[in-house]
Amino acid sequence: MLKKEDDVSLGDIRVVEIGSIPAAAYCGRLMADFGAEVIKIEPPGGDRMRGEPPLFDAGGERHSGFFAYLNYGKKSVVLDYAGRDGTARIHELLTGADVLINGLEQDEHAHLAHLGLDRHELRKKYPQLIIADVEWFGESGPYAGFRGSDAVCRAIGGLVKLIGPAEGPPLAAPDYQSAVVGGLATYIPVMAALVSRFSGDEGREFEVSLFEANINSTELQVSYATPDSQAEPRLGINSFNSSGGLGIFPCREGYIGITANTAVQWRDLCALVGRPHYGTNPEFMFGSDRGAKRQKLQAEFAEIFKQRTAMEWFEDGLKLKLPFGLVPSMEELLKLKVFRDRDTIVPIQAGGRTVEAPGTPFHLTKTPPAHGGSVPSAGQHSAEILGKSRSSVIKSGKRASDSQRPLHGVRIIDLSMGWAGPLAGRHLADLGADVIKVEACQYPDWWRGLDKAPNAIQDVLYEKTVRFNLLQRGKRGITLDLTRPQGVELLKGLVKTADALLENNSSGVLRKLGLEYDRLVEVNPSIVMMSMSAYGSTGAWSDLRAYGSTLEQASGLPTLAGYDGGLPVQTHPAGGDPIGGLNGCSALLTALLHRKRTGQGQFVDLSLVECMLPHVAVSALEQSANGKVAPRRGNRHPQHAPHGVYRCRGNDAWLLVAATDNAMWQSLCKAIGRDDLARDAQLAHAAGRRQREDEIDRALEQWTNGRTPKEAMMALQQAGVSAGAVQSSPDLLKDPHLHARGFWQFIDREYLGRHYQASAPFREGGKPYPILRAAPTLGQYNEEVLKGVLGLTDADLKKLTDDNIIGTKPILPEKRKVKVA
Repeated sequence: MLKKEDDVSLGDIRVVEIGSIPAAAYCGRLMADFGAEVIKIEPPGGDRMRGEPPLFDAGGERHSGFFAYLNYGKKSVVLDYAGRDGTARIHELLTGADVLINGLEQDEHAHLAHLGLDRHELRKKYPQLIIADVEWFGESGPYAGFRGSDAVCRAIGGLVKLIGPAEGPPLAAPDYQSAVVGGLATYIPVMAALVSRFSGDEGREFEVSLFEANINSTELQVSYATPDSQAEPRLGINSFNSSGGLGIFPCREGYIGITANTAVQWRDLCALVGRPHYGTNPEFMFGSDRGAKRQKLQAEFAEIFKQRTAMEWFEDGLKLKLPFGLVPSMEELLKLKVFRDRDTIVPIQAGGRTVEAPGTPFHLTKTPPAHGGSVPSAGQHSAEILGKSRSSVIKSGKRASDSQRPLHGVRIIDLSMGWAGPLAGRHLADLGADVIKVEACQYPDWWRGLDKAPNAIQDVLYEKTVRFNLLQRGKRGITLDLTRPQGVELLKGLVKTADALLENNSSGVLRKLGLEYDRLVEVNPSIVMMSMSAYGSTGAWSDLRAYGSTLEQASGLPTLAGYDGGLPVQTHPAGGDPIGGLNGCSALLTALLHRKRTGQGQFVDLSLVECMLPHVAVSALEQSANGKVAPRRGNRHPQHAPHGVYRCRGNDAWLLVAATDNAMWQSLCKAIGRDDLARDAQLAHAAGRRQREDEIDRALEQWTNGRTPKEAMMALQQAGVSAGAVQSSPDLLKDPHLHARGFWQFIDREYLGRHYQASAPFREGGKPYPILRAAPTLGQYNEEVLKGVLGLTDADLKKLTDDNIIGTKPILPEKRKVKVA
């Protein structure tokens, strides 16, 4: 049991990790960073990821930057787990383990089930064990046997269709994206289960589908579609319907990312670039208006931004609190003072050499993650670990009821608005936490809609916004005017009963209200408080405002996507928001586990830009090790060939193919009727195929041209080839695999009616968690929470309502009461 304040959150926890699916490795790496003993089981000859690019020299050998980033801080044991002796050794390890992370491929799963390593059998044999199976598509549904890859999962999940030139082909981001997203989607339920274990429950078993995890980033776009609606058109490089015609621009030196969503931001931006008349022109007032004129605006702005350096524009934008994103190369990113000052860049030792990359982005003040670590050689710790008995650190518990979720009994106060913070809270609610969302009638969550016109209030438009309902499900919503002493005191009363509070307000807002962490610990010394902001609460850029687009731009990810010599390519309209939500939930759970074990709360200072850095970490490590990053290659891959997006029959119809090994290449040739290519000795290995990619791409596209994306995908997958239809939002709503797995859930809500919601990317017992309640209407749970939690009376509630401290309808500015008699 932990006792010291400076102990790590996962001290004494043993994690066994098996398999080569990268998302499983990232989950294990996160657990190692917080003190768990993570035992990575590798087959004879080592994990196949040890050969994944980028490669660098160290200790007279070639090392994988990908493997190094995913595995530093772990212990390596080599076992022939396909044989009975190796299986027996695994069982010995599991006897004293607390967590099993299973990242085996589908065919390995089938084989190991015969050896007693099936998840369900292990759960019976080791009731203390928390088991997480990480799979490309899940264990059920039409795609269950599909061959997966990072890019294929993203293509089918809707993350490729809108990226790239309007005429095509769509562009996939570089690999490693699904590894991070899927790793977080695994870490979240595992950490929730550990909280449950330290509450006296048995272990649990989870299944994580990387395909479904990627929909975490597309579900908002899907929520505006119907199965019969037209797919949103691809508008071109860095152009999205929500971007108002802006994007990423080359400067005299470097690149600047521009997002101006509000009228004030647009006005200030136009004044800054010397076009003040645009800022007041009604034709450009709204983002939709600017979007219609995006080509004109982008061309004009591009010439303006070339006049100064990106840093000069950025610093001027910072003064005006404009959401600018400095778009760094990997060389620039590793040097940025804002990251160095916050210890964001960590040392990684491999083969006697030290390289650098962004580390785990959870700034926990009492239990911070490890600052880098060493990469184990294959089997380095076999003698140390094998043959030595150990008991689980957690006492045997009771089996939770089927309806009791891991975070049952945990209470979260949610002051966040928009996307990232509410998504973190939604995941906690899905896992069973009592999440109390706090708004004010005077200042509702801006994702209810910004229209405060009387007719909009009369038509209750603030209850009909799809995006709000998507992010707030499962929560109990109340209203409190926190600008008034009565509201502040009531919130403090709730904090006294809570385990954690999360917020994503602009810097300094809570301090002005007397609700900063130092004040809240006076009310509840064990409270966990998480603040989510663009660059964190410290540093020169802590006041910078940002959107999801800004966060991706500032991470440098666009500099890795697209083609060498072309513009950096933004890979999502607002990608930093859903990624921030996954990271925020993960960080908060890490702090909650420490609280459960020690009774200690702490402050979690989350930088949403830093949450995006793991998506570029492998390239940053490559820059550190080799002094450069490999040129961008569009949809082609540094190792696999062929790897690309191919035109199919139909309008804007495409298929992504990723031949990830030589055997798959042979299967591909047979499937497309090109035995001549299969017999070509030069093409037997990926290196030879990469020399003739143009020829191979022509042959493959000649075959895909005669088929729809779904037809081509099914034909290739049946042949054992990793391929995925490049799907749109309407496609996802019709996807047979998602329907077979019950991924889309339908709920009813007042004012909105019946609508669908995406399930959490993790499931327990083979089924997704049912949605417990629809998103709250404004102030819907005032009585239930204020009376049930704080013990207020009906008379108290009437007085609070009369004084506009609480309510159920928005209050327009002219009707707000500034003082209470």
